[in-house]
Amino acid sequence: FFEGFALGDCISQAQLKDLSMLLMAFFFAITTPAGIAAGSAMASFYDPYSPRALVVEGILNATSAGILIYMALVDLIAADFLGRRMSNSPTILQVGAYVSLFLGALAMASLAIWT
Repeated sequence: FFEGFALGDCISQAQLKDLSMLLMAFFFAITTPAGIAAGSAMASFYDPYSPRALVVEGILNATSAGILIYMALVDLIAADFLGRRMSNSPTILQVGAYVSLFLGALAMASLAIWT
């Protein structure tokens, strides 16, 4: 849901041509059904406890987390930290914002280790 909003925002800001917007929306809409179909097809021969499956799952989880972190940093946080409001703020507010950012990242990482 939120990725759809982010994609729509990126498309509107980029002012792409109609065909590009149509193709992006089509591939975004077809991704989930294609993933469900691939998962259903693999379910008959997939052994979730094999070493190969654990490595593949780890790689896919790391890739997914990397994409999520990238989207958060570039789309959401960069606009706040690079905007005029933050650059004209007192230094203590800027330091507080960066400390809060890193504390939030630390909390999320500790949750990942904890679970």
